[in-house]
Amino acid sequence: MNDFMGPVPMPALDAVAPEVYRGFYGMPMFTLLPTRDLEASKDFWIRGLGFIDLFSAPGQVTHLRRWAFQDVLLLPVEQVAEQPSMSISFSCVPSQIDEIRARCEELVPGSAAEPEIKPWNSLELTVHTPENTRVVMTAARPIDPDSAVAANLRAMGIEVPAGG
Repeated sequence: MNDFMGPVPMPALDAVAPEVYRGFYGMPMFTLLPTRDLEASKDFWIRGLGFIDLFSAPGQVTHLRRWAFQDVLLLPVEQVAEQPSMSISFSCVPSQIDEIRARCEELVPGSAAEPEIKPWNSLELTVHTPENTRVVMTAARPIDPDSAVAANLRAMGIEVPAGG
């Protein structure tokens, strides 16, 4: 491991989400999402998924952000794909999954699936946004040192701390 601590908290069921990051930086990665309805998409991402409007150029682009390095740019277009060809994942903490699901369902009924525990030890919520993007909110779970997940990690030569 290294000493770099990113914005994502260590896996814990009681992990606390960092604040939305409002500063400017050279973005190492960001997503461009085409949308037919910029305002509807912007509203869903803000009120449903918990992003902020970092800045907008009306009718041209909306720059959304959640935690540091979770940047999305919404771009108005005439046509979007019927089926999403990819998905994008964003880290969150376990306590946020149910609230995000409830907000998204309130805004667009049927947009959020039931959360699932995945074999890679995360709790995941899949949401389809108004512009037809498949968004996966991923909450890391602590590793039980006596679990099969921990045994598999050890078999790959990865050290598993005693506390998970």
